Amino acid sequence: MRLRIIFSGWSLSLWGRMPSCARVVNPRSLRRLPIGAQVTNLPHSLKLGSHLVVVALFCFTVTAFADPVVEAVSVDTGSLNGTAGSLDFNFNPGTFVSQSASLQILNFSSDGALAGSPATTGDVSGTLPGTLTFDNGTALNDYFEGFTFGTVLKFDVSLYGPALSSPDGTSKSGSLFAFSMYSDPEGSTPALTSDLVDGIALAINVNLDGSTSITNFSSETIVEAATVPEPGSLAEVLLLFLGMIFVRRGAGAAA
Repeated sequence: MRLRIIFSGWSLSLWGRMPSCARVVNPRSLRRLPIGAQVTNLPHSLKLGSHLVVVALFCFTVTAFADPVVEAVSVDTGSLNGTAGSLDFNFNPGTFVSQSASLQILNFSSDGALAGSPATTGDVSGTLPGTLTFDNGTALNDYFEGFTFGTVLKFDVSLYGPALSSPDGTSKSGSLFAFSMYSDPEGSTPALTSDLVDGIALAINVNLDGSTSITNFSSETIVEAATVPEPGSLAEVLLLFLGMIFVRRGAGAAA
């Protein structure tokens, strides 16, 4: 259901679930109005107050959604400059039951060149350098593509979903993101990693308590938490902004 607040000639539309009716307090009586009904004959301050309550509820709803975990990855690939190799990304559940989680590869950039025609397995969508989206719904979810290395490689890893925002306490396994680089197009010779068994350069675990842990096998790879706007901060700014507008309108009406 959509709620629309109109002021100063423009409107703000809010989407969300609301009860079937809302209680409006009138100094002289109490009556129940359906959502969307025109509220009339109320003091100006009460109308403004009801608008602010709606906005406050909206802001509270915004803060209830957990932020995704976003890691910024940068790899110095200068030692492989000009090498025809390959890249591999995968995001898989554990051996036992894993709670639902999703992952995106965002903002991929490099002075190297992607070969095109990637090979994908499982629940993967998208194509580099665009956004890749994975979930852990099948045992193997993998994206593999040939790549001629340049001097640098960058991308963001965004993890989200119930396993991070609301751990169920009953799942027995987490999930694992792994990124690998290879110095051959077939993906048989791991590069820029000390993990010569699995060939993983970077691994991010989604733990059972919703936290994440990073294992970096590559001295050429830097991983940093990406800066993203916090929903709570955005909500507070919105509430303050609308409150100032309503106060100004209230002062104008009282004059």
